[in-house]
Amino acid sequence: MTSRTALKRALLGGQILAAAAFLAGAILASTVDARTIARVDGVDITDEDVKVATADISAEIPPQLEGAEREAYVVEYLIDMRLVARKAEADKLAESADFVRRLAYLRDKALMEGMLTKVARESNNDAAVREVYAEASKAQAEQEVKARHILVETEAQARAALKRVRSGEDFAKVADQVSKDPGSRGGELGWFTKDRMVPEFAEAAFKMKPNQISEPVKSQFGWHVIKVEERREKPFPKLEEIREQVERFVVQKAQADAVMKLRESAKVEKLDAPAAAPAAPK
Repeated sequence: MTSRTALKRALLGGQILAAAAFLAGAILASTVDARTIARVDGVDITDEDVKVATADISAEIPPQLEGAEREAYVVEYLIDMRLVARKAEADKLAESADFVRRLAYLRDKALMEGMLTKVARESNNDAAVREVYAEASKAQAEQEVKARHILVETEAQARAALKRVRSGEDFAKVADQVSKDPGSRGGELGWFTKDRMVPEFAEAAFKMKPNQISEPVKSQFGWHVIKVEERREKPFPKLEEIREQVERFVVQKAQADAVMKLRESAKVEKLDAPAAAPAAPK
């Protein structure tokens, strides 16, 4: 996979490892200068506790709450959590096997997120960003076409329009008079890559040279007469326009590489679950 392809996928899309870094940043925050916001039976709740909780429950906080109201919501959550946790401890729930398993899981999760944050911090530098950007920008460029079209319902209508434009009538004028495409003035489609059009239309347009006019082309929308006006390689965005996406890609790749390296050096065994016992005969 080329860096350009990988970078494009990173722009599109869900990012589990990178998302973990945000929570870990809050978990690992220094408490040296923590500010006490509330106390529950003499135990402090600090602004650093609020940062950790906010990262953890952000999806549950009503979106209309901002600033001080948002912080107040999280503080109330922490107060309730401390009180309920103390009651659970009094009821000896902390001694249950389920709690021990969950605590071990949460400890591993927090350590994983902390490690991935460390990898992200160390990998995300200007030199790495520029290297990835340079490699991606050198990859084979995508072709773009600038075109107009006339869309009609039947092949006969398409051939009638084709006869007019090949006789010298202005393509845009004919498009305005007969085309059924309400979204384009003068049949103008602007610049587009091949994947943006339906296959039949794209195949015809990308075989043509500038100023060529196609034979009628049928698609799911009707019959098209296409005029290609220009062709070019799609310009690659400037670094500053996509720096955030490139940085995200650099971080994700570094995190994925770190995890893969650990897997390669570890002995991982996946054991099949025991087969279900056959039903007893009736």
